[in-house]
Amino acid sequence: MKQSIGLIVNPIAGLGGSVGLKGTDRADIVGRARALGAEPRSPGRAVETLLGIGSTVAGRADWLVAPHEMGEEEARQSGLDPTVVGSIQRGATSADDTRRAAREMCSAGIDLLVFAGGDGTARDILDAIGNGVPVLGIPTGVKLHSAVFARHPRAAADLIVRFLTGQSVRCREAEVMDIDEDAVRAGRVSARLYGYLRVPHEPHLVQGLKAGSAGGEDAMLAGIAADVVERMQTGWIYILGPGTTTRAVTNRLGVSKTLLGVDVVRNGQIVAADATEQDLLRLLAEHTRAKIVVTPIGGQGYVFGRGNQQISPAVLERLGKDNVIIIATAAKLASLNGGPLLVDTGDRQVDGMLAGFVRVVTGYNAEAVYPVAS
Repeated sequence: MKQSIGLIVNPIAGLGGSVGLKGTDRADIVGRARALGAEPRSPGRAVETLLGIGSTVAGRADWLVAPHEMGEEEARQSGLDPTVVGSIQRGATSADDTRRAAREMCSAGIDLLVFAGGDGTARDILDAIGNGVPVLGIPTGVKLHSAVFARHPRAAADLIVRFLTGQSVRCREAEVMDIDEDAVRAGRVSARLYGYLRVPHEPHLVQGLKAGSAGGEDAMLAGIAADVVERMQTGWIYILGPGTTTRAVTNRLGVSKTLLGVDVVRNGQIVAADATEQDLLRLLAEHTRAKIVVTPIGGQGYVFGRGNQQISPAVLERLGKDNVIIIATAAKLASLNGGPLLVDTGDRQVDGMLAGFVRVVTGYNAEAVYPVAS
């Protein structure tokens, strides 16, 4: 008997990442992202997942999809012949469209709901259907604090294959988290738990919940910052990713940091605050000597591809792995429970370049060797 799978694509999820807008939960922010030249991220990653399933296995399911750019186009591009559920206004999709599509698919009796989006999309689905039907997220958003997402599109494909072929895939309740985008743009991080969705779970295929910083880490962060600043070279630019760990570096320099943005320093001064991908590429055209300083997301381990999409594959390809400095406290590494650091830039060649063993600065004159997986 065929399984029934629903597919919803949020076509604007992740749109603001490369241009530093921290999300696209509001229509005016979507407009700003498009005006800045941002490209949609969700459609391509949804297609990557569907193609990764393989036509033979995908043919074992009846696919119910949202109309047009919310799933239908991606399914047909992947060679599927889906049933389209409901109607939308092409080019003007909304959270209401996501919620309505989820309810209609559940009413039709789907066995699994797959969605491409971010934390906001996960919230919309939770609001619409609760945790009655298993749900799996293809990660495409800017902020991905929730534990309902596959590690990357290929991992989502692997989980769907397991589901369709009857392999043992247990479901667990996974947290749906979201942050207030307006607070983030004002420099404050305000995250809360909204509820739980049932998610097919394989530890090496599903990302973990983002973990907050542990208390009492000030001395360790100061040691990391002192180490990084001491190594900074005159005339070089340093691209600093988001987070409190990287903010310790700017605190050491005596300059301000955009908490969830990407900033660039040169000779101890900010030369670009809350930089976009294009800002970084312009700076790299002017300054050939550059390094990137980033910290993994606690509890998840992502170094690139979550919340720092401004540091794009084009930026990483230009600088190379040798010019990436990873910094993390020992407690942050311990929060990974032995799992590797992760990269999900959207470019498999760049992900492969970044994979392997790296040195992580964990304190003053202290380093750990740690694996990076793509």
